[in-house]
Amino acid sequence: MEQVFAPWRIEWIRREKKNPKVEECVFCELPNWENDRENLLVARNDHAFVLLNNAPYNPGHAMVIPFHHTGDYTDLTDEELLGHARLKQRTLEALEAAFEPAGFNAGLNLGGGAAGGSIDDHLHTHVVPRWQGDTNFMPIVSDTTVIVEALEETYDQLHEAFAAQEGATVPDDRSSVRFDAP
Repeated sequence: MEQVFAPWRIEWIRREKKNPKVEECVFCELPNWENDRENLLVARNDHAFVLLNNAPYNPGHAMVIPFHHTGDYTDLTDEELLGHARLKQRTLEALEAAFEPAGFNAGLNLGGGAAGGSIDDHLHTHVVPRWQGDTNFMPIVSDTTVIVEALEETYDQLHEAFAAQEGATVPDDRSSVRFDAP
């Protein structure tokens, strides 16, 4: 029998189920917390931000999240839609530069629990890098996924790829990469 050795995942298993720092909505509050790196917020513009998923399907699994608190995609203004869409483009470019995946899955879980989302009152787009053969018997037979890279390493690679893009600024080593409005 083969074993999967991932000791860093114990932090995820032992975590408190609800973050004590969150009063209302984690996606509304998190961009205002100090230390973007510690909170896995890797890039932002005036209308949206990119957050690494703390329970990723694959290395580089990110979410592009509008600042506007809504679960209804049709509530976004034209400016918010453009800002969100442009940051998705930049996310795809950064993931391509950092990880060279064979493809991507990108999508929104709209409609709450029925759509499979765990946070249904603040929409967000998942962007998941994919490689040939990255799915195997583990998720099917044992309901287990194997993540081959620690989140901190993923953050560093993706942060560097965002920072290399045209128009990027990085205020300091704890901050997310910033972009002006599209």
